[in-house]
Amino acid sequence: MRTEPSALEIGPKVAGGAALQPNPVTLRGRYVTVRPLMPVNDAQSLFEGTHAHNSQDFWLYMSNGPFATVDVFREYLNKLSSSTDPLSFVIADAVTDRAVGHASYMRISPEHRVVEVGNIFLTHWLARTRGATEAMYLMARHVFEDLGYRRYEWKCNSLNLPSRRAAARLGFAFEGTFKKHMIQKGRNRDTAWFSMLDSEWPIYKAAYEKWLSLENFDVAGKEKTRLAVYLRPIRA
Repeated sequence: MRTEPSALEIGPKVAGGAALQPNPVTLRGRYVTVRPLMPVNDAQSLFEGTHAHNSQDFWLYMSNGPFATVDVFREYLNKLSSSTDPLSFVIADAVTDRAVGHASYMRISPEHRVVEVGNIFLTHWLARTRGATEAMYLMARHVFEDLGYRRYEWKCNSLNLPSRRAAARLGFAFEGTFKKHMIQKGRNRDTAWFSMLDSEWPIYKAAYEKWLSLENFDVAGKEKTRLAVYLRPIRA
């Protein structure tokens, strides 16, 4: 007697179409502005902020750098500014508009609604400040609320402990390590993968906004409540 084969498992239907392609935009916050990269204006500040001290260590896990001169660095930024994937942004001081950091949307896949944030380098003026966290919040909010992505990724060399700690502090979920994922500067790179999902975004958003609020810092600028406390519902 012939029997029908059992039904195979398959994922649920996904409502909606493709996400929007990221374009050069300006995202304004209290401490920083995320805006399109302008090498002619931004190269000097970014060079000074990333090459002043221990630049070999600073660029160790990046695909490029360090750079011998500001002119060579500017040429690198010119290439970045002409690309749509990665799509580069400067993180600028909200008051002075001085370039204090850089980040990109990359490996952009609107049809799957997946995008990565990467190529992040923060100058010593921005690192470990409220502005650094605000910049990551602004870029994530734009991805989920304006462009309609389902998944936001963070990837780094598995040996890059500062980047792994930054991803964890921001609440990205660690998903595993891809062995022999790349050859970078002639060396093997195992890649640690992290993610943030659209279904979690309302909790992320509330956590970031509570942490960034003026009420969360004392008169000396010290945080009253750590971001991890506000992010606890994500992992619960």
